[in-house]
Amino acid sequence: MDISGEQHLDVKHDIIKKRLDAHGNVIEARSDGIGAPKIEKPLQRHGGRLEHNETYCGSCYGAEVADDDCCNSCEDVREAYRKKGWALSNPDLIDQCKREGFLQKIKDEEGEGCNIYGFLEVNKVAGNFHFAPGKSFQQSNVHVHDLLAFQKDSFNISHKINRLAFGDYFPGVVNPLDGVQWTQEQPSGMYQYFIKVVPTMYTDVSGHTIQSNQFSVTEHFKGAEIGRLQSLPGVFFFYDLSPIKVTFTQQHVSFLHFLTNVCAIVGGVFTVSGILDSFIYHGQKAIKKKIELGKFS
Repeated sequence: MDISGEQHLDVKHDIIKKRLDAHGNVIEARSDGIGAPKIEKPLQRHGGRLEHNETYCGSCYGAEVADDDCCNSCEDVREAYRKKGWALSNPDLIDQCKREGFLQKIKDEEGEGCNIYGFLEVNKVAGNFHFAPGKSFQQSNVHVHDLLAFQKDSFNISHKINRLAFGDYFPGVVNPLDGVQWTQEQPSGMYQYFIKVVPTMYTDVSGHTIQSNQFSVTEHFKGAEIGRLQSLPGVFFFYDLSPIKVTFTQQHVSFLHFLTNVCAIVGGVFTVSGILDSFIYHGQKAIKKKIELGKFS
């Protein structure tokens, strides 16, 4: 989301999400959703149970946009609620979620982590991207995450950034967040990275140009007490673009410039050698003179 008002919620394109166990091993790769639904005599939208000769069309529990909208899984209901800006307070009251064992699956995932990689395209204005639990939606022009389904009052947001870059790699670039790791010690909170992005143009000796960016960063952790989620738990990256652009140009040294440098070095060597020779000569001459004066006296 950025200051121009553009928002992308629950981004899936060009982003790969993997579940990890407590030891960091991949459990399964998935694009979205929790498991596969197990449909056993599901409840129809009209209130009756599904019969053999019927097509399943589950209720969206008031979140339908049109009369013929169907929500055939717990995820469909949650997505319909998200679009309406509603929170799903008790999934056990939703037939699809109850049949799929939604709450039990969340409890089974206790202690798991996740690995996320990919890329995002953002506008060249200040904004942020963040990783936080729960479905996200807009409510009264406020960005909200639905945490009620987790039935928890603390979230572990310990994390490691393997690589973070704003643009393509170019020789000499240093990304300060590569390999950064942070371990949470408080029950819950919000970890924030404030990033200043500097547009950079790199041109190599062959004239090939790379348009990229460098950045600097500061960090801040905003803690919360147990049972009082004053801020959304998650990892937030707030970025802003610098009005200054940096240009790197790689060039070959001309032969004339090389020759001038060689002459300067040779001239410097001769000058220093002359100074040393003069110092030694006059020093030796002064010592001889003192020795001769000593003999005569």
